Amino acid sequence: MLEPAEWAALMLSLRVSFVAVIVSLPLAVYVAWLLARGQFRGHALLSALVHLPLVLPPVVTGYLLLLTFGRNGAIGGMLESVGIVLAFRWTGAALAAAIMGFPLMVRAIRLSIEAVDPKLEEAAATLGAPRWAVFMRVTLPLIAPGILAGTVLGFAKAMGEFGATITFVANIPGETQTLPSAIYAFLQVPGGEGGAMRLLVLSLVVAVGAVLVSEWLARRMAARARA
Repeated sequence: MLEPAEWAALMLSLRVSFVAVIVSLPLAVYVAWLLARGQFRGHALLSALVHLPLVLPPVVTGYLLLLTFGRNGAIGGMLESVGIVLAFRWTGAALAAAIMGFPLMVRAIRLSIEAVDPKLEEAAATLGAPRWAVFMRVTLPLIAPGILAGTVLGFAKAMGEFGATITFVANIPGETQTLPSAIYAFLQVPGGEGGAMRLLVLSLVVAVGAVLVSEWLARRMAARARA
């Protein structure tokens, strides 16, 4: 059985991961479409910025978030003036998780868009359909499995995010203590190995379950598309 603090860490991790994915998914789809179909100046720069969290140390990403969205940061100060505080709050943990999972979401969705035959979109466009209608009625149904895969990858990354989160929002029980930071806290005290192991198993169960569900849904979508 989980202790109350362990349940709190699990519930907070799920809330942070869901919010991170829901908020970042529309932007991930748009950016993936730009990278897959767009031809514009700054294409390489945009791709580099999107993938930057994959190559930067997570602690560096967290520190940059603190400098930018902290109370004395350029954006954080403006947000605080309207009552929005991200640093050392669970919403900041969701922001950190969203940024760390964003490259994985974009990459999966971009690959699925690039796999779509452009002639299908061109055929719809020649019939007079505007670009947004072509995307919604032709492209989007075909890339649905890729969007699902990207969503699961982003969710799994958010559940396991640690370095940027603990740097940006610290490790505050009940507020910012997610599963990874709770495991870290357990390992810092004598006798905490039991709690750390329970949370470790829980993390594995959630991650494996998410991947299995996504595989099942992707196969159903692919079968429906072939029908």
